[in-house]
Amino acid sequence: MAAYAIPVSLAYSALAGLPPQVGIYGYLLGGLGYALLGSSRQLAIGPTSAISLMIAGTVGAMAGGDAQRYAQIASLAAFTVALFCLLAWWLRLSVLVRLISDSILVGFKAGAGLTIAMTQLPSLFGVAGGGHNFFERAVLLVGQLGQIHYLVVAVGTVAILLLVVGERIFPAKPVGLAVVALAILVASLFGLPALGVAVTGEIPAGLPTTGLPTLRLRDVEGIFPLAAGCLLLAYVESVSAARAFADKHDYAIDTRQEFLGIGAANLAAALGHGYPVAGGLSQSAVNDKARARTPLALVFASATLALCLLFFTGLLENLPKAVLAAIVLTAVYGLIDFPAMARMWRISRMDFYAAAIALAAVLLLGILQGILLAALASILMLLMRASQPHVAFLGRIPGTDSYSDLARHPENEPLRNAIVCRPEASLLYVNADSVLEAVSSRLNAENASDTRLVVVDLSASPYIDLAACGMLHKLHGELARQGVVLRIVGAHGRVRDLLRADGLDAKVGGLARLITLDDVLTSVGK
Repeated sequence: MAAYAIPVSLAYSALAGLPPQVGIYGYLLGGLGYALLGSSRQLAIGPTSAISLMIAGTVGAMAGGDAQRYAQIASLAAFTVALFCLLAWWLRLSVLVRLISDSILVGFKAGAGLTIAMTQLPSLFGVAGGGHNFFERAVLLVGQLGQIHYLVVAVGTVAILLLVVGERIFPAKPVGLAVVALAILVASLFGLPALGVAVTGEIPAGLPTTGLPTLRLRDVEGIFPLAAGCLLLAYVESVSAARAFADKHDYAIDTRQEFLGIGAANLAAALGHGYPVAGGLSQSAVNDKARARTPLALVFASATLALCLLFFTGLLENLPKAVLAAIVLTAVYGLIDFPAMARMWRISRMDFYAAAIALAAVLLLGILQGILLAALASILMLLMRASQPHVAFLGRIPGTDSYSDLARHPENEPLRNAIVCRPEASLLYVNADSVLEAVSSRLNAENASDTRLVVVDLSASPYIDLAACGMLHKLHGELARQGVVLRIVGAHGRVRDLLRADGLDAKVGGLARLITLDDVLTSVGK
């Protein structure tokens, strides 16, 4: 785990715009914090590509070009994430994260992967780069192609090939560390820094100093949105990875407890002047392949990283930055899952549109604004789906006393003098009017003078609210003016309780749980 963490943490700290040792601090201290309070046995905690890019894209403007303040704000962000984690644990907010759909995450990860890749291509080509979003960076990169440093390109390309081939041949080995060691050796033997190949430079030896952030929360405008975005990213990514390995090894994780684990990891990172950390699928996969079975594996990894900081930082001075870019590019490759988006297009256009919104938001607005907009889009998509429920109008299945949707089964027998509707969702304030409109339209389409009965089958509606009760009162009033009787069947226990409390049972002839749809229809003829 430590062998994987060293090159990745160096790469991600560079991506975040922070000194290289800060990334190692995140793995060292974050792992210790999570091991104390986390509920996953395999989850590995450290800097991640998305959070690193969020820090790079947000903290720069907040720091005003001051490198020291930049590092202080990044540390304060980790401390604020820890505070938010404690608050979220206390308020039991783990349920809210479930509102972010898997489709949104597919689009977000693809956008994050493309954005991160675009930030690393200048280092891979040996040019300056620049820009504030994916498209600006792409335009500037194209304009700088005439300044490509071909030796840097060669170093980076060889590193990518070695990483990709090495991972396939030796999937459970620290290939990244081997590539880093080889790159340092080649750079030292052939004097690549003198030939214009940018390198990491001096990395201070020793363990991180500990202490509270030097800035206060009120000193930094915008720290709360930044920390909220980091927490959302950290929690979603951590819990997703933790669940994957919990399912693999047949145990359960506590999603609420994960707030405390992530909070402890970020508090430890903040006290060591690091930046926000999270659990990730790639580092957790390395931990699992090394046969980690308890969080104690993170403690041993942290101890190993501490020894490296004490005695081996001098070996990393001649590490080419193009190699770090190669490590990031190969790490984020798995984030871009266009086959999943193509599958959504074939199966569910609504899910595809959700993923596309998240992808576009990240590419145009950046990681922080992108994840917040993706979360909002996820909630809005959920409300849109809830506001337009399918209302099935039932017919009798030939030769039986059962009933099903006429639209799906045209062979069903239409009902005489009656309309039976079955809303296939909970009835809430967001969809009550839609259900009323559907029933009214059906009644108008039928011969109203022949319709003597309207039955609302609530068997597919596990919950209703007061707005839905009001809709049923209104429907009863409209039907009563036309001489049509309203009946309700199939209501669940809590739904019956609410309808009775609101006085609907007297209007619809009672809400007995043993009365079936066939019993009601028999009174007017089938």
